[in-house]
Amino acid sequence: MTVEKTFIEGLYVIHPKVHSDERGYFMESYHQSNLDNLISSYHFVQDNEACSNYGVVRGLHYQLAPHAQTKLVRVISGRVIDVALDLRKDSSTYGKHFAIELTGENKIQLIIPKGFAHGYSVLEDQTIFFYKCDDFYHPSLENGINPLDPILNIDWGLPLHQIKISTKDQLLPNYFI
Repeated sequence: MTVEKTFIEGLYVIHPKVHSDERGYFMESYHQSNLDNLISSYHFVQDNEACSNYGVVRGLHYQLAPHAQTKLVRVISGRVIDVALDLRKDSSTYGKHFAIELTGENKIQLIIPKGFAHGYSVLEDQTIFFYKCDDFYHPSLENGINPLDPILNIDWGLPLHQIKISTKDQLLPNYFI
């Protein structure tokens, strides 16, 4: 497993070591001591999985303190463009976002620390998205930003007329830096 820093402090791309042969593949998708040594200590307490079809955009979601969440995200099958938006007001990258394609083939993972909004667009039918959280879901503390906010101008990799967003996410406010 190798860890790559991004231009945003605290946001890391993880490249797991994948062992492939004619039978298929094997990989460690999570190894706590590798993260302890290379990044910092996380204690994940909840796993979530979503299956979505082409054109779906989920996010940009985050949870407020004191139950903000660090997430370790990956795609089991299919393809997404995964987006993390820095909401930390004291950060030099406040208001900037990082996007990366995660696929069932490339096995790349992303660690998204507390203080970020997160979302993804689905580029293939039947895409399975999986993530670990270091705090439990608290409905009263959930929050979000409209993923189509024109100020953010995020390229979701989809034609606008094919984007499918939940009513709840459509009603999220735009982001004001």
